Order: sequence, then C-alpha cells, then structure tokens
Amino acid sequence: SCVHTGNCFVPISEIIAVEETEFNKKQRNIGRWQKMAKLHAFTVHYVKKARNHRWRCSGATFWCVDEHLCNQWTQALKELLEMQKSRPKQLLVYINPFGGKRQGKRIYEQKVAPLFSLASISTDVVITEHANHAKDNLFEVNIYKYDGVVCVGGDGMFSEVMHGLIGRMQKDSGIDQNNPKASLVQCNIRIGIIPAGSTDCICYSTVGISDPVTSALHIIVGDCQPLDVSSVHHNNTFLRYSVSLLGYGFYGDILKDSEKKRWMGPMRYDYSGFKTFLSHHCYEGTIAYQPAKHTNGSPRDKESCRTGCYICKQSEKQLAEQNKEHGLKHEEGEEEWKIIKGKFLAINAVNMSCACPRSPKGLSPAAHLADGSADLILVRKCSRFDFLRYLVRHTNQDDQFDFPFVDVYRVKCFQFTSKLSEDNESNVMDIGKKRFGQFCRDHPACCCNIVNSTWNCDGETLDSSAIEVRVHCQLMKLFARGIEEDCKDEAAHSQSSIEQLL
Repeated sequence: SCVHTGNCFVPISEIIAVEETEFNKKQRNIGRWQKMAKLHAFTVHYVKKARNHRWRCSGATFWCVDEHLCNQWTQALKELLEMQKSRPKQLLVYINPFGGKRQGKRIYEQKVAPLFSLASISTDVVITEHANHAKDNLFEVNIYKYDGVVCVGGDGMFSEVMHGLIGRMQKDSGIDQNNPKASLVQCNIRIGIIPAGSTDCICYSTVGISDPVTSALHIIVGDCQPLDVSSVHHNNTFLRYSVSLLGYGFYGDILKDSEKKRWMGPMRYDYSGFKTFLSHHCYEGTIAYQPAKHTNGSPRDKESCRTGCYICKQSEKQLAEQNKEHGLKHEEGEEEWKIIKGKFLAINAVNMSCACPRSPKGLSPAAHLADGSADLILVRKCSRFDFLRYLVRHTNQDDQFDFPFVDVYRVKCFQFTSKLSEDNESNVMDIGKKRFGQFCRDHPACCCNIVNSTWNCDGETLDSSAIEVRVHCQLMKLFARGIEEDCKDEAAHSQSSIEQLL
C-alpha cells in the first residue's frame, strides 16, 4: 500500500511517521484559504531516496477544512504504520565517543536521536568508556526486552557489539564457542550500525553508503538483512568472529604496523599500506578448504548481492537441506578437503564484498552477504609491479581476479598453517605436522629474521597464524535492506494508493 505525495508514490513501509500539524497565519495566507476560519492538517514524514543509495527524511503536508475527514486520514495512516510489525519500538544504543574523529556522540544526538523520536522509538543509551564495555554489558542486560541493538561508531564498535550479542546467545543456549564444529544458535536480535568511525566497511557493504541519516532510516523502517559470520579457532580455542575480512600477509602486516601509529589517526592506514607494499614480504604455508557446493554463485560472477538476493535465498535452502540429510559432522568428514601449498603475498577470506569509497566494488565484488560461504583469495608470490597492478584493480571496473598469480575459491570452511611455526601446536588436520625450517621474505639480498605474518580479523590482530575458519550461514541479522538496485521509476514499486484504502 502506498500514499500519493505530489508526483510520487510512497510505500507504507517507507513512511516514518504521521502527525497532526498546526497552521500559522503565514501558511494560511494563500489564495482562498485565507478567508477560512480554521484549517485542519496532517504531515506525512517519509523516506526520500537520493543518489548513491542515500536516504533522507522528507515531509508532505495535507490539509482540508473538514476536521473529521482529516482525523480519519490521520487515524487510517497511523493504523497502517502499526501493522508494520518489523519496526523496532525499543532499542539499546551503544555510542563509542572515541572512535574515528570522536564525533559519535554528536552524530547520534544531532542526526539520529531526532529521527528516532519522530518515529516514536524509545532508546536506552550507553556511552562506552573503555574497550569491550559494550561486549561485557551485553552479557549483563536483559537484551530480550529490546527489538534491536544499535552501535554508533566504526567497524570496531560493530564487532564488539556483534561478539557480545552472539556470545550472549550461545551462553544462554548452553553452546560452547570453543568447539569449532558447534552448530551456533542464530541471533534474532537485529543490529543497527550508525557509521561514525575511521572505517565503516560493513555499513558501506550492506547499505551502499556510509551515512548516519540513511542508516537511521533503515533502522526505523525495520529492514532486515541476514549476515553470514565466520568463526575463527586455533587448537579448539575460540579466537574471534569475522563478518568482513580475514587477511594474512599484506593486510595483516598493514594492521600490525598501523597499530603502532595510532597517534596518526586514520592516515596511519595509508602510511602503513605504502610501507608494507615496499617491504613486499611473502609467506609460505598450507591451506586446506572445503568448497561451498551448496551455493549457486561463484566469485567470478558478474552478479552482485542486492536486496532480496536470489542466490542468498537459494543457498540458504540448499545448505539447510544438506545439513538435514547428512548432519554437519558427517558431511564434513565425508567431503574431500582441497589442499594448496605455496608462497603467498596475501591470503584473504571475505564474507562480503568489503566495498568502501576507495574500492567501490571491494575485494570480492560478487561475494554474498548471506549465502553461507566466504570467498578465499590467494595472491601468490609475484613481482612488486604485478602486485601493484592487482591492488589498482580494486579501484576500477576491471576483473581483479584476472591474473595468473591470483586464485579465488568459494568455500564454507578452511584451515591455514604457516610453514614457519613458532610452536609445535600449529598442526591442523594433519597438515604441516613436520616442524618447518625458517623462511625468509621475497627479497633477493636479504635472508633472516622474518617472522609469521598476522591475521587481520575485521581490523583486529590475531596472535595465532594457524587457524580454522568456518562460515555460519545467516548467524545474525542487521537493520538494513541490502544494497538496492538503482531504480529511476519509483512508481514502479507501488501497487495501490492510500485513497483506495479509505
């Protein structure tokens, strides 16, 4: 159902609020209306879509002299909004006041809180005071009284809230997170992201833009986007969850170097990236993976993940059928593991495209948000010039996997063991049981003290280089619609106008 405002139709699902409006003298001083004793009016606040997936709150005011008719319209619209059951009424909000440019609190108070108030959403706000404040708090509060949790900050703040929420769900269900083969309980409490950090990759990859107002409106209208989550273990010990990038080699080294330069602010990533590129380290190791045979897509597809993605829906069904027929453990025991050994400049596993303003298509343009798989990208040892060509491909429209030294696989789980092991516990699935000798960087004149790279897990470093990774299909849900296809004709989405309902 839709309401007709001016020259456009607005679906009821995209109306934010309806409120009675008082007319002042200036507003009434037009034409024949100025002779009227009293006008009755109501305003419809709705989502107005702009370019590049940006949403704004707009308003259209309707008036007439018949008070009863005006009330009838207002009441009918409010009843229709009440029927939108997916909309949140009470939210728990965590604000990181230190992230990015330290603007989180200001962004929330000035841009987001007024919209929540307009939509009659009540909020409990927590200003985080230290690392893991939100995560620890989520284990204590009664989360079941909320319709969702909102985090105001960057990717780090989202990761903290996600770990708290998923961890709380597993604890309440008696599931041991340290068991890498555990079937985790889905988290049905949605998370909303208000971008206010130095990196907002997750927001950009799920909404299409990093904009606080757009994200607030996605939360208000109650959108829901399922999201795959990867669990990362080492020797039956849980390390972290990942939703965007797991990177070893190039992206791990950038993160490790940038952590020492936090005083530089967001600029530290550029500096560390250039330094890491010049060092050109490569690392030897073994990767074992299981192909994601349940998904219809492939990393080389031209099909991007969009709102209501058919591939995600079909992949979810096929995965559920496979697990029902065989059971998780039986299936993994039976299915063959593919093994790859080599020297790599970068090993990246992504659950989503990892798009951002600098790389609009991301690390894997055809990666899907909710198909129960990750794209495993292996960049083998090559020259600096070739590696630069690969990196530049992320900023343009060319196929970034079209290099002889780049391999990409769609997987449901994988394991990695580096050749250089600092302990005897790096054995994974009987791979690398020998203690390997020391390995050096890909540098003609130098041989010696190079250690393992670091895993970059959604912007946090992992101490262990030997890891086991498993994708959990649609483990959590976001307040997001996914990235919509550009639609020039907004009226094409509407089926009927509100006049037909009255």
